[in-house]
Amino acid sequence: MGTKRDLGTLKKLEQRRRLAAELLRRGVRPAEVARWVESSRQSVMRWGRLLEQDGLRGLRRTTRFGRPPLLADRQLERLAKRLKAGPLAATTKGWTLPRIGKLIEREFGVRLATSSVWRTMKRMGWSVHRPAGGGRQQDPATVMQWAHTRGPSTK
Repeated sequence: MGTKRDLGTLKKLEQRRRLAAELLRRGVRPAEVARWVESSRQSVMRWGRLLEQDGLRGLRRTTRFGRPPLLADRQLERLAKRLKAGPLAATTKGWTLPRIGKLIEREFGVRLATSSVWRTMKRMGWSVHRPAGGGRQQDPATVMQWAHTRGPSTK
């Protein structure tokens, strides 16, 4: 069936397991069932054990696939509150993915790669943006005057 695991494929695999379960219940030998559903005998045997243990419920398709997330939903809610409080509450200039990652590590003891922080933010429905540039209301003449008069003293 291939390695692609989209929803359509998962439904087809579940149908195949259900067909195998029906054949096993009728007393068809596992090797014969494997030929009918085009699967391995070992898989059919495993499905048979699941059928005995949990019934058809054990043969259902998974609701999600992949590695489980490291942060629970409650932790994400706490993270959202911390992020909404603003970066100054966390003693930082602005939110960046590495800074959010450090906040997650400090608050929850979970160290995430920057890409994982991005996926976590996406899972929360948040997006990370960079400022487009200077303020729109800036007056260039005033900025130049400040740069020449007060700018050197700040250095």
